[in-house]
Amino acid sequence: MSVPVLTFFNNRGGVGKTSLVYHVSWMLEGMGRTVVAVDLDAQANLTAAFLDEDRLESLWEEDGGATTVHRAILPLTRVGDILPPRVERIADQLHLVPGDVALATFEDTLSGAWADSLGEDPYRAFRILSAFWQVAQMAAEEVSAELILVDVGPNLGAINRSAIIASDYVVIPLGADLFSLQGLKNLGPKLNEWRRGWRKRLDNWSASHAEPPLPLPEGGMAPLGYVVQQHGVRLSRPVKAYDRWVNRMPAVYHEAVLESTTTAAAPAQDPECLATLKHYRSLVPMGQEARKPIFRLTSADGAIGGHGQAVQDAYRDYRILTETLLARMEAAERRRRASA
Repeated sequence: MSVPVLTFFNNRGGVGKTSLVYHVSWMLEGMGRTVVAVDLDAQANLTAAFLDEDRLESLWEEDGGATTVHRAILPLTRVGDILPPRVERIADQLHLVPGDVALATFEDTLSGAWADSLGEDPYRAFRILSAFWQVAQMAAEEVSAELILVDVGPNLGAINRSAIIASDYVVIPLGADLFSLQGLKNLGPKLNEWRRGWRKRLDNWSASHAEPPLPLPEGGMAPLGYVVQQHGVRLSRPVKAYDRWVNRMPAVYHEAVLESTTTAAAPAQDPECLATLKHYRSLVPMGQEARKPIFRLTSADGAIGGHGQAVQDAYRDYRILTETLLARMEAAERRRRASA
């Protein structure tokens, strides 16, 4: 049985997506869950958050071995097969499959495989399209992980398509601005298009193979909801301007992602809104300097006075969000079993 994959995805950059993956990963680890974080963003920002530059350089410069996700799948571009990935131990129950800026070169290979997967002999195309899922599952098996968290780049390209079809669940981070709202209008239909496209390919595969010679992701891509992050809110920005965009998010999310309607007039009234997170702007550089999540900062890291209270608030916010995510996934799994 495969390990569930939760991907945080938005084609709009700057909405705090990587920060969400990083902090939720740490929170899950603190709650006693064994987690693998997989960096599928060619910018490798999640990897840089977990590892210092010396470790990054050694992974990227080391000769041979699947030290990054790109190196694990690189043989597929030649005549080889997927290699077991190097899994970096971050904490007792938190592990990372490092990203790589070279991953961008895999885009064309994935684009070709998407078309070839509808051909007469699609085995290798399916192997390529499911490569991210295979790597993630290998890593999870190695460390006995309960959950896989995935970070992806801000685009709608072939790399993200393969990352999303490998996902059981999807969370959409949103910024409090017009750009997130417009991006959401594009993202929702694309998710549904990818889901239908993958289902068509799986059906064709099943019809021509009595016993599949390789495991494939189901491509459930079930949307768990959205998270509104206030990273872009400035003190000089009128509250009305903020509310103008934020309060339109429930309607756009339901229409674009769920293909439904809602009467919610604001995220606080919408059950699909998982959380509205503060920006915690003053804690971010402290966390980066200490190389730890903001909710684990101490007075030794400079979190004193008002910062100390902000650390407690951050812990509460991320704890509630993480518990909500777990509850949503468990409920989705119960529904899936009931309908099977």
